[in-house]
Amino acid sequence: MNIKIVCVGKLKEKYFKDGIAEYAKRMTRFAKVKIVEVADEKAPESLSPAQEEQVKETEGQRILSKIKDKEYVYVLAIKGKERTSEEFAKEIQDLGTYGHSDVTFVIGGSLGTSPAVNQRADQLISFGKFTLPHQLMRLVLIEQIYRAFMINSGSPYHK
Repeated sequence: MNIKIVCVGKLKEKYFKDGIAEYAKRMTRFAKVKIVEVADEKAPESLSPAQEEQVKETEGQRILSKIKDKEYVYVLAIKGKERTSEEFAKEIQDLGTYGHSDVTFVIGGSLGTSPAVNQRADQLISFGKFTLPHQLMRLVLIEQIYRAFMINSGSPYHK
């Protein structure tokens, strides 16, 4: 399986980079992992709603340029469907079983994702109602993907 994580913005903190690299390394026995960063737009605190939409649209075009037609796409969104780790593991397993070997996860910018990105999604996924920094969300996401593979392999990691 090929796992791609498309993220808006650069990862700066070494401890996040190290954690993500560790999980990416652990996943090599299950999948090929690729992390793609796209540039974020400057978004001062005082944007009008129209300016916010423009920022999301510009970031969305960058995101969509990194997604191929054949990829199965999860977009992380507060309004997405929440799952347990076991449910998520079953989804990942089923994707592989039914011919979706290229799975892409999208983490949008600080304002969220554009309507076009959400429409491209095969599924919107939520990790709860908490707001998390995007850098931390990358780490949480890759850990949950790794956990899904470990659950599917029958490993005690999940316990």
